[in-house]
Amino acid sequence: MTRRTKNNIALIISFLLLAACSSYLTADTASQDSFKQVAAGEFALALPEPNAAKAVARILSDGGNAIDGAVTAAFTLAVTFPEAGNIGGGGFLLMQMNGQAHFLDYRETAPAAASRDMYLEPDGSVNPRNSLIGVRAAGVPGTVAGLWEAHQKFGTKPWAELIEPAINLARAGFEVSPQIAAEYAENAEWLGSEVNFAEHFSGLQSGGLFKQSDLADTLERIAKDGPADFYEGKTAKLIVAKMKKEGGLLSAADLANYRPVWRAPLVANWRGYQVVSAPPPSSGGFAVIHLLTMRDILDEQFVGVTHNSAGYVHMIAEMEKRVFADRAEYFGDPDFVDLPMRRIMEKDYIARRALEVDPEAISATEGVKPGLESPNTTHFSIVDRWGNAVSNSYTLNWSYGSGVVVDGAGFLLNNEMDDFSTKPGIPNIYGVIGGKANEIQPNKRMLSSMSPSLVLKDNQVEAVLGAMGGSTIFTSVFQVIMNLFDFEMNAKQAVEAGRFHHQLLPKDLITMSVNQPLPEEVQTELRQLGYRVEPHAFVFGDVQLVARRNGKLTAASDPRGIGLAIVSQP
Repeated sequence: MTRRTKNNIALIISFLLLAACSSYLTADTASQDSFKQVAAGEFALALPEPNAAKAVARILSDGGNAIDGAVTAAFTLAVTFPEAGNIGGGGFLLMQMNGQAHFLDYRETAPAAASRDMYLEPDGSVNPRNSLIGVRAAGVPGTVAGLWEAHQKFGTKPWAELIEPAINLARAGFEVSPQIAAEYAENAEWLGSEVNFAEHFSGLQSGGLFKQSDLADTLERIAKDGPADFYEGKTAKLIVAKMKKEGGLLSAADLANYRPVWRAPLVANWRGYQVVSAPPPSSGGFAVIHLLTMRDILDEQFVGVTHNSAGYVHMIAEMEKRVFADRAEYFGDPDFVDLPMRRIMEKDYIARRALEVDPEAISATEGVKPGLESPNTTHFSIVDRWGNAVSNSYTLNWSYGSGVVVDGAGFLLNNEMDDFSTKPGIPNIYGVIGGKANEIQPNKRMLSSMSPSLVLKDNQVEAVLGAMGGSTIFTSVFQVIMNLFDFEMNAKQAVEAGRFHHQLLPKDLITMSVNQPLPEEVQTELRQLGYRVEPHAFVFGDVQLVARRNGKLTAASDPRGIGLAIVSQP
């Protein structure tokens, strides 16, 4: 991720204020402080915020299934985790329901009035703030439509009942965590006076109870009328009024025409397991599967290589280089771009890419080409008592999205337009380069790195996981899978372990966990190989994991965040 403005740096610094805070609990215990041990149980979940985790546990305890829990999770996080939880954004929902894997794409789309060069200045340059802040940064939100679609197909409890916890927390207020309070000032500075973020969210900085009456009213309408309110009713009218007032592109027709899309998930056989992950317009599933497959093709090179040693970091970085090169060249919305998925997922192709890796030296960045010829996301993981699972990642993109709050409706709009390639060769806020396949087009879905993933064994869920962190998402997911299956860590150890990241560009840069850096001797060895080794610009990862260990469900919420993992007592 590049540091392109003073305000951008300020926002990045805010992420460093997140303290490690994670608990493990049983659903039938009253005091959070007494929740200490992960227990075997009938259901398990890991969420990035405690109020939402408790709300989901109540739904599951009362007989709700994984999709019921997901609806409650997503709406509650829109209240209690507003930097990423949302109804003004979109995402991907991967599920294993009744023994079958399904994938629902409710990613945002570009407004019909959007155009390829909409963020270019007259001289052809790009002002990065234009695609990040204000009403023109927002894509058409998909969250409400996506949750409704999933509930209509698989939900068992009444829709309104599932939204009730979110309404109550918005109306009565929730206790602001010290971490969120500490972040407020830096986010407000980054977003500036051109948006109304501070007007609506300044109450976060003082801690205590934070109430959101406009949002409560909006949620009550959605509970009563479903997506009809959000896309054609009163809430839709409030969104369009905001757009007209401030020169945005999103129209009433954009909202009325939005539809989530069911897609076939990516599935790969790996070590006797099935890895199931996100298809395009996410690059995450492709990346996770490529990294896992390359790791095994290079198995002999990993013999005797210890966890997070210099040799391990170097080999993974070389693999990641090639994943990011292919991502930049080939990936975009499959409804707009002819993606070479069959060819790029063939094992022979992945093997050829793996064999380009030199275990002793860095590949020249300029020499890593596409292989074919010619913070701010949030995630939750849930497993219900019937073995159904949800792995859901959704986002506003950057923390608090575009900073635009819909007046009278109380929710933030995303800044997902920055996930398009605003100009070939120009990095987005995460420093990721894009190409023609991901250029802006009307009604197109922007490319994503979100990687909701499942690992199955004989059709039984063995792991459910995903992460936040932009371009670091799929590298984090891959490393946690390695921690579980290569290094035989338990769930808590797997998410706590230090992580690192490399994404082709910036050249030869390896970044590492801010609060858990690589050992000094490892950093020294990597520098001797020619790498630059630095702390990452923000606390990345925040993995939410449910895993089956020795036949029993366990769960862990990443201590880099403020989340909570819950496993019920049988």
